[in-house]
Amino acid sequence: MTRRILVPAVPLLLAIIAPFVLSSYAVTMLNYVFINAIVVLGLVLLTGVLGLISFGQAAFVGVGAYATAWMTVTLGLSPWLSLVLCVLVCGAIALSVGAMTLRMGGHYLAIATLAWGISFYYVFGNLRALGGFTGFGNIPAPSLGSWTLAGERSMYALIVLMLVASIWACVNLLDSRVGRAMRSIRYGAALPESFGVNVPRIKLTVFVLAAMLAAASGWLYAHLQGYINPSPFSVTVSIEYLFMAVIGGAAQIAGALLGAGVVTLVRDWLQDLMTALVGQAGNFEVVVFGVLMLIILNRAKSGLWPFLNSMLPKPSRCALPLAGPLPKVKRPSSTGNVLEVRAARKNFGGLVAVNAMSFEIEAGQILGLIGPNGAGKSTMFNLISGLLSLSSGEVVFRGRRIDGMSSAAIAKLGISRTFQHVKIVRSMTVLENVALGAWLRTSTGFVRSALRLDRAAEKAVFADALYQLERVGLGDMHGARSGALALGKQRILEIARALASDPVLLLLDEPAAGLRALEKRALADLLVNLRQQGLAILLVEHDMDFVMEVTDKLVVMNFGEKLASGTPMEVQSNPKVLEAYLGSDE
Repeated sequence: MTRRILVPAVPLLLAIIAPFVLSSYAVTMLNYVFINAIVVLGLVLLTGVLGLISFGQAAFVGVGAYATAWMTVTLGLSPWLSLVLCVLVCGAIALSVGAMTLRMGGHYLAIATLAWGISFYYVFGNLRALGGFTGFGNIPAPSLGSWTLAGERSMYALIVLMLVASIWACVNLLDSRVGRAMRSIRYGAALPESFGVNVPRIKLTVFVLAAMLAAASGWLYAHLQGYINPSPFSVTVSIEYLFMAVIGGAAQIAGALLGAGVVTLVRDWLQDLMTALVGQAGNFEVVVFGVLMLIILNRAKSGLWPFLNSMLPKPSRCALPLAGPLPKVKRPSSTGNVLEVRAARKNFGGLVAVNAMSFEIEAGQILGLIGPNGAGKSTMFNLISGLLSLSSGEVVFRGRRIDGMSSAAIAKLGISRTFQHVKIVRSMTVLENVALGAWLRTSTGFVRSALRLDRAAEKAVFADALYQLERVGLGDMHGARSGALALGKQRILEIARALASDPVLLLLDEPAAGLRALEKRALADLLVNLRQQGLAILLVEHDMDFVMEVTDKLVVMNFGEKLASGTPMEVQSNPKVLEAYLGSDE
């Protein structure tokens, strides 16, 4: 039996037999662990994967709990109907809250979530219809026919079932087109937008998904307890959920369950132990608990699950499945301009970084953009790719103005790029990184990914990604972790990822930097081959020998302006160019 089967099967088997061998108290504690784990799963997606910190998850748990309490007690609705409704209501609230707060970043976002988390807490406590701070009681237990799921053992099976379903959906989501995009976002928006990802939409969708998981957890909590008050939905509890995610391993699905278990069970055990030792009730366990958690994080900085997982045998890699081809982008005619830059200008305050730059790239042509350090090459490159906006002038791609468009919108038109400073998802495999580039060539979304209905598209994506790796000479390294590659190979990996989008225009920012002689030779051969296939390439590079060998035409920049243009031979003998690079004798 392989590790892939054993890792989920063993804890599932233990969970199934637990209510038959454990005491009622132990089963109750497991119920709370599993309910908390559902909330933490949302934080794994939101915080661990996307890198967005939210102090409001407990508020969404409260929305789910209070919504089902009000619907079942006041309106007399079925608990099962209230489950659907409270999750949808919480999703709608999260959509409106997220649309306002997710525009912020860093600590501003954390503070914003803290603010509305506190607001929700006082809404729960001050509305008479919700019982105020006294609480809301007589919440009915759900039933299946004549079987009422009342009590810790009856609810246990339902809680485990919902937890398993949530884990399954989250695992599927991360192992998908959407999941790869999610993992790339924490490295900055520039990377995912370069292959067409709508980053704000992904962030908002994950925020709503995390809130809906929290609402489902709240529904379970309300019907398990039969009574609720605002205390379990305070900001303090939100911090505790974040703590569970960090302790378990913030970016790990298994870490959600492990973190929820450790924090919930250890805290309860310490509470009893410290009360017995001190001889009076209090919050003495919090001090000891904090010290224990500091020790754990000092020994396992990424959380407990990554630490434990590193000691387990690694699974063997399976053969890649065969699949049909991905759809191709419509190619331009063999003649004519693919890109036209017309009098482009970019100001940064009083500094003019690019001034009156004009040039064209034809289909099947490699154009080199060269110049001394600080000449404005990277700025011009970023203006074309949409990372920066023009102050004036035009950028026209295949007859359509693209200046003013976002990077993601430009990528959809058929422009792909690499970066001056390598941008890869270091924790992902080489093959997964290349698969990122094919984002626009499939359309599988969150729902189909979570339900694992995307397997045919995924096979096609990975088959194409392997083809791109073989195309650039990295086919035998497809299973390696990207962060373990040498810098030169990481640059080649970026090119493979850019090619996976099947671009019309390829923007390469210093692709030969860090490459050895044989690697440069292979890269030169690759670029010449791509040119012969009709691909237009804009190349920014400092290696003059490499540039002179592969380019058809050069544009020289100096102090933000075009100094010269022409064939490599013409530029090489231009006295203005020689002066800019070598300096004047006078």
